[in-house]
Amino acid sequence: MNERSSIMGRMFLLLGLILLLPAGILLQMLRINIVEGDGFRELWNSQAIDYVSIPAQRGHIYDANGSVLATNTVIYKVALDPHSLNNRENDITQISETLSRHTTRNAHFYRNRIRSAPPQSKYVVLENRIPVQAFEDLSELNIRGLILEEEYRRNYNFGSLAAHVLGFMNHNMDGMAGLESRYNDILRGTDGEQQVRKDRFNQIFAYVGAPRKLPQQGYSLHTTIDAQIQAIVEEELEAGIDRHRAQKGTAIVMDPRTGAIKAMANLPTFNPNSPATIENENRRNFAVADIIEPGSTFKITTALAAVEQNVVQFDELFETPENGRTTIHGQIMRDHNPLGTLDFTDVFARSSNIATSEIAMRLKPETFYQYARNLGFGTPTQIDLPGERGGRLQRPYEWSRVTLPWMSIGYEVQATPLQLLQAYAAMANNGMMMKPYVVESVTDEFGNIRQQRKPKTVRRVAKEETIEKLMPVFEKVVSDSGTAGWAAVDGLRIAGKTGTAQKYIDGRYQTRYRATFVGFFPVENPEYAILVLLDEPRTSIFGGFTAGSVFKQIATRVSGLGNTIQRSLPQEDLAEIQQVTPNLRGLSPDEAKTLLRMKNIPFSTSGDGKFVTQQNPVAGDHFNGNTPLQLEFGSMNSDSAPEGYSEIPDLRHLNMRQATYLLLRRGLNIETVGSGTVYAQFPEAGDLMQKGRTVTVRGRAQSLNQSGSIASN
Repeated sequence: MNERSSIMGRMFLLLGLILLLPAGILLQMLRINIVEGDGFRELWNSQAIDYVSIPAQRGHIYDANGSVLATNTVIYKVALDPHSLNNRENDITQISETLSRHTTRNAHFYRNRIRSAPPQSKYVVLENRIPVQAFEDLSELNIRGLILEEEYRRNYNFGSLAAHVLGFMNHNMDGMAGLESRYNDILRGTDGEQQVRKDRFNQIFAYVGAPRKLPQQGYSLHTTIDAQIQAIVEEELEAGIDRHRAQKGTAIVMDPRTGAIKAMANLPTFNPNSPATIENENRRNFAVADIIEPGSTFKITTALAAVEQNVVQFDELFETPENGRTTIHGQIMRDHNPLGTLDFTDVFARSSNIATSEIAMRLKPETFYQYARNLGFGTPTQIDLPGERGGRLQRPYEWSRVTLPWMSIGYEVQATPLQLLQAYAAMANNGMMMKPYVVESVTDEFGNIRQQRKPKTVRRVAKEETIEKLMPVFEKVVSDSGTAGWAAVDGLRIAGKTGTAQKYIDGRYQTRYRATFVGFFPVENPEYAILVLLDEPRTSIFGGFTAGSVFKQIATRVSGLGNTIQRSLPQEDLAEIQQVTPNLRGLSPDEAKTLLRMKNIPFSTSGDGKFVTQQNPVAGDHFNGNTPLQLEFGSMNSDSAPEGYSEIPDLRHLNMRQATYLLLRRGLNIETVGSGTVYAQFPEAGDLMQKGRTVTVRGRAQSLNQSGSIASN
């Protein structure tokens, strides 16, 4: 009995325990659902709900005429999670056939790709780039496990055009240079967000009625850059670098009346569509980030200060040494050539360092410094581009005894190319300096203007009467008698200044040079100010020949774009050029006779010798076609040219065919710029050049009326 009771007791205990388990589960369910239900539901919601970002569209960048320079493109990508397919074979077939309709691959290719995926793979890329129609068709399949992605990329429609101005993007769609960096916050906008849910597999899916915050799209930039002018500048700068075998170059075009930058180019350049290939050196915008000693282009400071302070007279004569060199406080200053006696205009037109420094030393150091500062040197221009440097302008208390004369010709001072251009643009604008800028306005996604920039005056750098007096001085620079004859454009009045500066490297000046020309046109109402800088040109160190010739090509093309600049052909000057006697002295009898026959000029000869020693009329005089030109032959006193060299003849007043004949006879080659009658050449007549080298000549065409009148003489 006791044993039976014991067994029954254990059975009841076991049964009680068995009944206690579901009772406990039931009580726990009641606690979870009733007592603590709200708390657990809130916790579940917080874990199952997430937010995904809705990316904002980056704003566009436009040129001055509305052309899109930078915009956004969407790249559609398709991938697959094979383990999430509902109906594996049917889903694979639908996906494969849909893709094959929009790509060059067949459906079998995609089936094999899906089936050959590793067993643990949950992300199989089928195509990295598909058309938008394919993206839409795949979306309509509504297949679980199909992954469709949108990736936004920046696209620069014209490749490398204005690359240093626009800049480029990194992989996070943040601007890294240029306008993309300077206006990054404005361009990128503010991302929105959307509420989504996560299932037990942690997969995200949207649901109807989910809260959403729409993104604020990025604003767009409307720039002052003219894509057509920018293309011209880049083409001509590249051609000039190749022609003169320079290391690199910079060119800027500005509207002097407003400060608007119409073009800014640097070579070498880069393609912002491929930022991974960009070399660090090429990313820098040389126009605003490089500081250089400006050389003779800085003489604008000396000219303005001297005239406005009345320390010089325009008819005053300056005698420079016969050997073209002088000593100032123990240091030798040189002119590029012995220039003799010069008036004030010729001091700058022919760029005499000696006379310029003499003029500058009449000024107090504080006065000279203030004019340089007023012209913008030593301070940044505050242009809306990143990376600008302010240059270097020492204060008078830091100067040595030789600082003033050497600074007056562009040494012991450093400036960016943009600062140089800003100074000459101020002169073009009657002495009023304008702040340079690139972005004209900012608009939202609907085209509403959010920001509008107005031209901003910086300061007046000189009185209007001072500018009026100096304009003919700088206009004469761009003439046959000035240093920038190669920058002249037929029928277009141009003023400017050349510059050649030695490079200061590793604590001393090297025999390496930068050549510069800064000018503006038309002089009567300047619309464009242009700077061209070539680094280490090899054909010549002189800015007039190298940078000036590039300026000429840019100015010729830019002035022909619109109808606002009227170019008048200098018919009277052409007639005069065509009716003057060429210089025949030093030519052999055969050369002189052949040239005169080619020009239909009657002549008579006397004497016996190997060279033309005298001619009547003399070179440059007008001649009468009915009176024979008299030549006298004899021997020359000058030493003969060394072996392998030839003396360059005077080619002015000859046509291209005649100049070619004369140079080829002397073993020299010819490069022609323009056509018609030669009015400038490089190197100059009388210089010695190794045979086989090239002489460059500039020609100017004559009108049909003039051709007829000359032929009839």
